[in-house]
Amino acid sequence: MVKRNISGVLLLDKPCGISSNKALQIIKYLYAAEKSGHTGTLDPMATGMLPICLGEATKFSSILLSAPKTYEAVLKLGYRSTTGDLEGEIEKVSDFQALNCSIHDCETVLRQFVGEIQQTPPMYSALKYRGKPLYVYARKGKIIQRNARTIFIYGIKIDSLIGDELKIWVQCGTGTYIRTLAEDIGSALGCGSAYLIKLRRSSVASFDLLKSKTLAAIEEMDVLNRDECLLPIDSLLSDIPLLHLNQEEALHILKGRVLSAKPDAIHFSPSMTNRNIVYDVRLYHQQQFLGLGEVAMNLSLKPKRMMSNSYLSRLNCFTANR
Repeated sequence: MVKRNISGVLLLDKPCGISSNKALQIIKYLYAAEKSGHTGTLDPMATGMLPICLGEATKFSSILLSAPKTYEAVLKLGYRSTTGDLEGEIEKVSDFQALNCSIHDCETVLRQFVGEIQQTPPMYSALKYRGKPLYVYARKGKIIQRNARTIFIYGIKIDSLIGDELKIWVQCGTGTYIRTLAEDIGSALGCGSAYLIKLRRSSVASFDLLKSKTLAAIEEMDVLNRDECLLPIDSLLSDIPLLHLNQEEALHILKGRVLSAKPDAIHFSPSMTNRNIVYDVRLYHQQQFLGLGEVAMNLSLKPKRMMSNSYLSRLNCFTANR
């Protein structure tokens, strides 16, 4: 198959039963893309939002790794799983229904998980220890000491409580393990533990499932329709301030030179007041996205991660002849 020099962002609704990497490889094959990468792993049992970057978009995929994410999760209360989800060995540890907990009781308990909390990563995770993922040790029955990490939960809401199954909505920051959160919630409710029987990621940053495509739908499309599903590269950076450059400034920045940004040309949020910090900014010339720059509070502007000359040339951008 001839590889295509194609760039863009595909919002994939990952199906259950395959890894994020497997989904990525399928999409890379379907698009015949030279380069590809995803923006945050979903467990095989999990479904939902998996932004996939093709071509030049891979330069900016790390932006979404730290973005807020929203999950819909169903917890089985009073049970423990060796993996924290359906894929592990399950044992019953208590009778949750005997506790007679109401939704109001659960809401009261869940409030303690909102905000900055400490969470210990699970053994069944891809975190590395001496060069190997923790799950490699877990599969051999070995337990590695893990330090608790600070994570941030923006909000938790209860959707339903039916029997011993609690359905919740969680908006969280980077590094959060929903499997571990489920276990901790189960313990806090007094039923010993809980595990995930369903997990669906409904949003990443400003991307939500309403704009996503299923793998089955992508497989059925022809090349033209597949390409039309791709979002522009700068959609990954929609929360970052932008700056428009004239032709001379654009030529200089693409050559790696440091410029002076006009004071009224860029808007800094009220929190951007530390003169020792540089801030990212999207760079454009005549509506064409050029890449990501860095602006210091003294308004010096330098390139950080720019689009390639070959990419801009294919778009018939002015840089083709510089």
